[in-house]
This record gives sequence, structure tokens and C-alpha cells, in this order.
Amino acid sequence: MYANKDMGYFANTRFELLKFIPGDVNRILDVGCASGNFGAFLKTRKNYEIWGVEPNQQSAEEAKSKLDKVIIGLFSSGTAGLTGQKFDLVCFNDVLEHLVNPEDALAFSKDILKENGYILASIPNIRYYRVILSLLRDKDFKYQKFGVMDETHLRFFTQKSMIRLFETNNYEVLTIEGINDDKLPWFKSFLLSFQSDMKYPQFAMLCKLKSGDQNSLAH
Repeated sequence: MYANKDMGYFANTRFELLKFIPGDVNRILDVGCASGNFGAFLKTRKNYEIWGVEPNQQSAEEAKSKLDKVIIGLFSSGTAGLTGQKFDLVCFNDVLEHLVNPEDALAFSKDILKENGYILASIPNIRYYRVILSLLRDKDFKYQKFGVMDETHLRFFTQKSMIRLFETNNYEVLTIEGINDDKLPWFKSFLLSFQSDMKYPQFAMLCKLKSGDQNSLAH
């Protein structure tokens, strides 16, 4: 399925995530870095050292010209090149929903995060009102080429289950905020105000490891 994606699918810059990056971050790992546009944008803001991990070879080759180092492959404990590395921030920008076991990715992140390091994640919201309308009106769970119902998504999350994913894996959720909401007419916005999470196709989360986690490696 990924091989059939238009290359524009791998080119999103994600400007809206800049505000979630803490000021004390210097070394970043972008998991699923695609063609490297997010990291390249960050480098225009600060002299970050940014590594990427990307399984799509064509996108990874493009990212190599933009980032400090790019590892072609999947993100796991066996990923060559990550052993012994430590980062201030690990980013999962629309990545965790593509994994069979996102818990494994969060567990491995503990090994490569510096003490007091962070995770930034952007995750699609299955309670987005357009998805719910499709279920109610069309009685259909229909996959799409992109978006919340992307055909390559293996896991689905609500705001509540996003928080649970991190908390049950011993992370503290510092911030969770809806992003990329539709510019709705006032009456639709009013109706959704009672279920405000439904306005957002995605949520951005900034998390850090809870103190005392035994799997966190000292540095």
C-alpha cells in the first residue's frame, strides 16, 4: 500500500507541531521522517541535530540531504544505528497508528531518551465528526487514501485512548491538544462544543517518562 502512495504523502512539513517542542531540546529523532521536511523546517528555527528513521527508501534518500543522519528501516530495538544513541526528543508524527504494537515503540523510546527527554506525537482521532457522520449516515467504515481513515492505519484512537496508551506505558502526558480542526460555521461549532474532541482530526501530545521508570537508561 505504501508503494502505491503519491510522493506528496511523504512530504508534509507539519508547521503546526513547532509550538509543542520544548525549549530545552537540542537532539531530535524523527521516527517516520518521510522526506525530511519536518526536520528541515525545524532546522530553520534552531540549530537542532536531527536524525530520522524511515522505512520508505525513496523518501529516506531524499531526507538524507536535509537531516543530520537518516536510518532506512523500521523503528525497533534492533534498528542498526540507534544502539547507544540518546535524544532529547523522539517524534512520532502520524506514526503510532501505522504500527501493529505502538506499545513496543514507546518501550524502545525509553532506551534512547535522555533523562527528562520527551516524546512528541501526532495521532489521528477516530471520533472526528466527519468519521462519525459517515458511520451514522452511510453506515460504512470506509478506508481512504489519506486522513483519519487512511488505508494503512492499523490502530485507531480517541483522545481518551491516546492518553491511556502513554500513561499505561509509564509516560506522563504534559500536553494534549486538538490540531487541524475545520473552520466550521458558528452553529456547527456550537453543536460540537458539547463534544469538543470531535472537532479535531488529530491530537498533538507532548509526553515525558515518569520519574523512577526502571526501563529508562541513565546517561
